Amino acid sequence: MPEQKTLTDKLFLVAILIKGLDGAVQLIGGIVLIFVQPETLTRLAHAVVTRDLVGPPAGPLAGHFEEAIQHFANGNRTFVIAYLVLHGVIKLGLVIALIRKVLPMYPVAAAALGLFVLFEILRAVQTRSIVLPLLAALDVAIIVLVIKEYLELRRQQRDQ
Repeated sequence: MPEQKTLTDKLFLVAILIKGLDGAVQLIGGIVLIFVQPETLTRLAHAVVTRDLVGPPAGPLAGHFEEAIQHFANGNRTFVIAYLVLHGVIKLGLVIALIRKVLPMYPVAAAALGLFVLFEILRAVQTRSIVLPLLAALDVAIIVLVIKEYLELRRQQRDQ
C-alpha cells in the first residue's frame, strides 16, 4: 500500500519545487547576464519604465528600477552574475538532494537557507526593499518544512 502523503509532505514538496524553479531561474539569469551588454539592459529598463509597466515613469518604483539597473551597469555586474549563478547552483543542488531524500543534506539545506535569510534581511535594510523581507519569510517557512521533514525521516529510519 502506497504511503499516504500528509499536508506537510505536500507543502514540503511544493516549497522545494518552488526553490528549485527559483534556483533554475537564477542560474539561467546569471548565465544570460554574462552575455548581455549593460547598455542593452539600460535600454530595456528604460523601455519598461517609459511604457508605464512599473507605475508612473517618475514614480518611486520606476526610480528604484532604473537605479538598480544603473548600479548593475556601473559596476555591480560581476557581483550580480556571481550571486545569481552561485545561488542558483546551490539551490538546485540542495533541491535535488532533498527530493532524493539525502538525509545529511537536510541540515545543510536549513543552514544554507538560514544564510540566505540573513543576507536577504541585511540587503533589505541596506536597500529598503519591500520584496526581500517577503522572500526571507518564505525561506523561513521552507526552513521549518525542511526541519520537520528531516525529523520525520530520521524517526522513520529509527523505527525500521
